Amino acid sequence: MTATLAGRRAMVTGGASGIGRACAERLAAEGAHVVVVDRDLAGARAVADAVGGTAVGVDLADLDAVDALDVDVDVLVNNAGLQHVAPVHEFPVDRFGLILRLMLETPFRLVRTALPHMYERGWGRVVNISSVHGLRASPYKVAYVAAKHGLEGLSKVVALEGAAHGVTSNCVNPGYVRTPLVEGQIADQAKAHGMSEGDVVAQVMLGPAALKRLLEPAEVADAVAWLCSPAALSVTGTSLVMDGGWSAH
Repeated sequence: MTATLAGRRAMVTGGASGIGRACAERLAAEGAHVVVVDRDLAGARAVADAVGGTAVGVDLADLDAVDALDVDVDVLVNNAGLQHVAPVHEFPVDRFGLILRLMLETPFRLVRTALPHMYERGWGRVVNISSVHGLRASPYKVAYVAAKHGLEGLSKVVALEGAAHGVTSNCVNPGYVRTPLVEGQIADQAKAHGMSEGDVVAQVMLGPAALKRLLEPAEVADAVAWLCSPAALSVTGTSLVMDGGWSAH
């Protein structure tokens, strides 16, 4: 344990599983007290109990509930998200609004509330879990791609404004990560295409990538921890791409 975040308070949204859980574990290992935020309160409590943190159960698509959160933190990891796959002309309007609200407006509101606290202390780290889809588009994912592209812009503006106050803001951009969300997509696509799950991963999901492997949540968490470390003191307003070469095309 290096304890580079000893005495710091971190908030991780969507922290009950997948990338969020891995981030909570990794930041706690660096000494941070982690606030695990998730609509799955039982899952958040399990993670918080394991890392000595605090659990908060909240639906992050409920903007009034988001505004009521205590975001007096040093590190904010915006991770919560969801996916819906459909052609643009068939994409449900309410689903589009939900995804944009959860994955773009909620991060904005959380950052907006957290920044004055960070500014007062002269130190803060905003890490937004984006995606290769923050840099590239794929068919049938209009809301997710739009939200992640917007998150990239939000992150850069926060970087420019926060620099004078000791605050950095960056995105982490993984390709497909072995999470419950992705495993559900693998099973669904296997049924839809009449393919094995292994073929879905290799041919559909990892087709554009040079490295034919799913990332593990811990790899993304390591990147988040690095962005919060002294080694990344001058890293801000950028996107740390972990897409296996997808965007090299």
